[in-house]
Amino acid sequence: MFAAVITLTLLGVIAGAGLGAASRRFSVEKDARTAEVLNVLPGINCGGCGYPSCAIMADTIVVNKTPPNICNVATPDALQTIGKILGIDVIADVKLVARLLCGGDKNACPPVAEYDGPMECGIMSAIAGGGKQCAYGCLGGKTCVSACKYNAIFMGENGLPVIIEGKCISCGLCVTACPRGLIKLLPIDKPVLVACSSHDKGTAVRNICSKGCIACGICVKACAKRALTVENSRYYIDFKKCVVNGDCVEKCPTKAIINSKLTQ
Repeated sequence: MFAAVITLTLLGVIAGAGLGAASRRFSVEKDARTAEVLNVLPGINCGGCGYPSCAIMADTIVVNKTPPNICNVATPDALQTIGKILGIDVIADVKLVARLLCGGDKNACPPVAEYDGPMECGIMSAIAGGGKQCAYGCLGGKTCVSACKYNAIFMGENGLPVIIEGKCISCGLCVTACPRGLIKLLPIDKPVLVACSSHDKGTAVRNICSKGCIACGICVKACAKRALTVENSRYYIDFKKCVVNGDCVEKCPTKAIINSKLTQ
């Protein structure tokens, strides 16, 4: 019995020594620049870049040469600093901010039934659409408000969430939280947007929401830059073409196209 214990102990020591030697032999030396990049990143681990933490993202930037500007939260100065660390040129993209693509508040799109249940949009959507006729509109369940860690969203008196662009850090948590995909990260310098996400035909939209897009095409004709296109009864803005001259906002008969800067 005693001999067996001694034998197993010796085997353990030998195996441990072998693993230690193999670890040293095959270990990959950590690039010191990873720590420098991590020190420059926001460090909030928001996951907006697609990685679970800033540490993993920093390692990916250094080792896999992932472009640093996938971090929506990093400031232009921070991105330039990372570029200097890596010895590359980094072009800082225009800051993105969260914006709501729905204008169907409780007045424009009143509920057809009283909802009495948990104020969580996923649950509300599953229970008779939360009382709203529009199957695409904002439910007002405050899920995006709860998801935002930076107090950049609050519920307005009209039943729609209000986004404070000055506090928005572009983390995308609210985008992920919305079960109907009504919040998007859009360029802060292009505040014009189609505040309707319905795919219903014009007549159906008109019957349930006074601010809904009826796909009339007037905005397309009004835009000299041809920045608006329609697909499946829904209009989209090409922000690379949009010059924010306000023609589409002015011409839209239902005011489904808005300038978000003027509505805050």
